[in-house]
Amino acid sequence: MKLSDYKALTFDVYGTLIDWESGMVAGLKPLTDKVDRILTRDEILEAHARHESFQQAYTPAKRYQDLLPIVYRRLAEEWNVEVTLDECEAYGQSVKDWPAFPDSPGALQYLKKHFKLVVLTNTDNDSFQHSQAKLQVEFDGRYTAEDVGSYKPADRNFDYMLEKLKSLGVERHEVLHTAESMFHDHEPANKYGLANCHIYRRYNQDGFGATMTPGEMPTYDFRFNSMADLVKAHQKELEG
Repeated sequence: MKLSDYKALTFDVYGTLIDWESGMVAGLKPLTDKVDRILTRDEILEAHARHESFQQAYTPAKRYQDLLPIVYRRLAEEWNVEVTLDECEAYGQSVKDWPAFPDSPGALQYLKKHFKLVVLTNTDNDSFQHSQAKLQVEFDGRYTAEDVGSYKPADRNFDYMLEKLKSLGVERHEVLHTAESMFHDHEPANKYGLANCHIYRRYNQDGFGATMTPGEMPTYDFRFNSMADLVKAHQKELEG
């Protein structure tokens, strides 16, 4: 099995290409500064993951930028902090400020020369537009939770993606699903029989950060600690 066996790379964006954990921590700072104890980075991220996943399951059609204010309010309640509606809504807009990982733009520009690039993301179209500008590449397909009406890891999102890929001339066996999250992406990739590549951004950290624990660990076909490492592996194959 080689990277060059595939025709399309399908990407999770937030956590894989965009540094959503740093974006979250920065966006939540007006709230966490009010908490009467020091919260660790992982405490913040793990609490966010719980409330986000719960809300996505209950309101799957709500746009991500409209769902995040609810998460902000739930966190404030958990941490016994008073917040205003404006503060909650400001957090919903913060996705536009979440930074790209430094290696993402260059890696994507290289990979675009060799693969179709497609995103399957849990955000909305408006938020993703700002992230795409940071990634500096035009994707061949952009499938958002807003388009689908549900959030990963729901079957509906992967059914949608695989059906739309057919219109791009890409069959299931030609797809390499590339993502950080075991919960949102690799577990359903296993379920759907998709080849998968784990971009292990948290390789030097414990736990799952801003994603829920998947339970039994999914399997993966490739693992790299960064997008830059994926590119190096592909280049080595071509030299081989």
